Amino acid sequence: MSQSVPLSLPDISDNEIKVVSKVLKSGWLAHGEWNKKFESEFSSFIGVKNSISMNSCTSALEIALKVNDIKGEVVIPSMTWCATANAVINAGAKPIFCDVEPDTRNVSANTILPLINKRTEAIIVVHFGGQTCNMEEIVKLSKKYKLLLIEDSAETLGGTWKKKKAGSFGIGCFSFFPTKNITTGEGGMFTCSDNIIADKARALIGHGITNSTFDRERKKYKPWIREASYAGHNFRMPNPLAALGFLQLKKISKMNKKRNTLANYYNKKLSQFDFIKTPICHKDVYHSYQMYTVEVDKKIRNKFVNFLRSKNILASVHFYPPVHLQPFYKNIKNRVNLSITEELSERLVTMPMYSTLKKNQIDYITDTIKNFKPRN
Repeated sequence: MSQSVPLSLPDISDNEIKVVSKVLKSGWLAHGEWNKKFESEFSSFIGVKNSISMNSCTSALEIALKVNDIKGEVVIPSMTWCATANAVINAGAKPIFCDVEPDTRNVSANTILPLINKRTEAIIVVHFGGQTCNMEEIVKLSKKYKLLLIEDSAETLGGTWKKKKAGSFGIGCFSFFPTKNITTGEGGMFTCSDNIIADKARALIGHGITNSTFDRERKKYKPWIREASYAGHNFRMPNPLAALGFLQLKKISKMNKKRNTLANYYNKKLSQFDFIKTPICHKDVYHSYQMYTVEVDKKIRNKFVNFLRSKNILASVHFYPPVHLQPFYKNIKNRVNLSITEELSERLVTMPMYSTLKKNQIDYITDTIKNFKPRN
């Protein structure tokens, strides 16, 4: 019997809906007490001193650059969503694209090093699909050349390198888009352990004002005074979404464990197909499997994805085209060959993955693949 298997599906409980509804009815919809609860819980989970809830990971990335006054070159992978590069442009800096390692699809110290020069001011690593980069070597590199280190951890909430959480090595930037490991609909988080940087970031997301409306209203003396110390933005997360994020975070470890179980089951079931290469997980990584991506020959990739989608299995591709081949970025001259990125972008297939995915749905997917003819 034909089924429909979405690419991703958020796991939102009845209790979460009930709590969010209660917050909506409270009348306090802007940044409020639930943001503080969510941020405190998030800091404890990641292992950092400061977490700041925002409207998106893209905003968090831009703020990470702006609070450090980065205006020079920023080394980033092209194997990422265009938001990573957009944040660099919008912060007034210049993205310099580097290649990735073919097995993990992640940047490494080896792929970053050739691009470092006197104009380099920062590195943004992207932990692809839930697999944390080799942060030990990248941290050493950033310290040696005195470069700001930012982690685009949009896809890696709960992932670790040698048991240390992604987003705790440098400035962390997280996404809560509906396809991510937890969701607030739209939303993001900025993490760091530098209190001065955190205070400036809080001001920049609230019009440059150093305290929030929620905090001011709890003062007894002139709460209407608003002093803008910076030309800021409105990048704040609303109170009801923070409530949802707080409750979602409570079950992140359980949901990531389910994703790992499903990934292992995928690996077992897909091993019967010689034209599919299943993902590799580095021995020092705890993978959060925000995505489950496989590789096929680029000659059949589009045919394979279209076949799956014709059977209501909503497979996709991440990321094609890579950022350096996007229309806006084509005019930026690449200093190194991005052959691995380009090859992967033509070979990768993103299979359905979410914490409530059932093993019998994976059975349906693999049974369906048996009818695919890769060599015709």
